[in-house]
Amino acid sequence: MSTLATLDGVSRRFGDVTAVDNVSLDIDSGEILGLLGPNGAGKTTLISMLLGLRRPTSGSVKIFGNNPVDAASRRYLGSTPQETALPDTLRVGEVIDFVGSHFAERTSTAALADEFGLGELLRKQTGALSGGQKRRLSVALAFVGNPKLVLLDEPTTGLDVDARRILWDALRRQNEAGATVVVTSHYLEEIEALADRVVVMGKGRVLADDSLQGILDRVGVRIVRLDSPDPVAVAALPGVVRHDAGTYFVNDSDAFLVELVRSGIVFNDLTVRGASLEEAFLALTEVAA
Repeated sequence: MSTLATLDGVSRRFGDVTAVDNVSLDIDSGEILGLLGPNGAGKTTLISMLLGLRRPTSGSVKIFGNNPVDAASRRYLGSTPQETALPDTLRVGEVIDFVGSHFAERTSTAALADEFGLGELLRKQTGALSGGQKRRLSVALAFVGNPKLVLLDEPTTGLDVDARRILWDALRRQNEAGATVVVTSHYLEEIEALADRVVVMGKGRVLADDSLQGILDRVGVRIVRLDSPDPVAVAALPGVVRHDAGTYFVNDSDAFLVELVRSGIVFNDLTVRGASLEEAFLALTEVAA
């Protein structure tokens, strides 16, 4: 295994706003790395520095051992940003041909279209595509040059459930064929479906860097809501990660309920549900602090 990209003590500030805060990270060959975090966590800014679109305010960024600002260092790099512009009058096949013509060793248009479910759209003008179809095409174009490293920023934005799963399957196959893939998302389900390794970001910092299971164990909190005349005693029970106005974040809801009943604390109107990603990040941030 080799390291394809490295961020060493990287920060990026925009005036008084720190978008990325002292991040150190290695991206190794062969992995699917998920960058997970809510909107504003710093994921897109980090990707833009790996692409050479922005320079770090401090620290260093390397891809394939070189500065990503240098065009030659990006020869084996593919990417799909959050927003892409496609020429409305060109057909899908023509767009793939045009982008592919910039690479010495490229995937054929037919093979790429088959891989990403675009075969029936090759003769259709991109201006007539749906938002989801445009997104699939944009992601497919990241792989036309047989890249070693691919950076995908929110790749399934605008896709329905079936289209997302088709894209996930294609990304897994591309990884098995040798592409290292970095995916940013604020969907826990998406990262769970794809990633071997997960980096959790919040407020520009890395909150956790672990295997998928390790991250799920950390953010897999449950939420218990109840009314009690003694909320302080409820909050003091084992397994409570944090609490706020009758809402209790717990690691194991079953174990918590056993302790609650054993304690004899009076309560009513109890409900239990899984945490949303935003809520899970609040709990993770609390633990990290």
